[in-house]
Amino acid sequence: MVIKLDFRSRDPIYVQIVDQVKTAIAAGGLRPGDQLPTVRQMATDLRVNFNTVARAYRLLDEEGVISTQQGRGTYILEQPIPNEQRKLRRQRLNDLIEAFLSEAQRLGYDLDEVEQGVADNAQARRAAMAAQ
Repeated sequence: MVIKLDFRSRDPIYVQIVDQVKTAIAAGGLRPGDQLPTVRQMATDLRVNFNTVARAYRLLDEEGVISTQQGRGTYILEQPIPNEQRKLRRQRLNDLIEAFLSEAQRLGYDLDEVEQGVADNAQARRAAMAAQ
């Protein structure tokens, strides 16, 4: 699993880690039983403070996404039933949309511009995928 941090983002680093782990699970990149790196290893790999990764892991553990077992490691837990999985995927999409819209608004774009830009990009992406 590759985590890419944006140190200029308004989102704290630990939130970026949590979000990317959840996204990897939703996309199937991480599956139940997969082991995550140790807190120290991830902190070293990402070049961030140990406590930042520990906070992200603690939040993921509290949400029931991962389980940390002393001496054994940190593992992805079994995912909820499909209906619940769809709800989680939809919630994650809504979170992404809300963050995107907030950032666009902060940069001065109105909703009509954003809507047209998204439609244009979606159309271009569909065309590119069809051409493959």
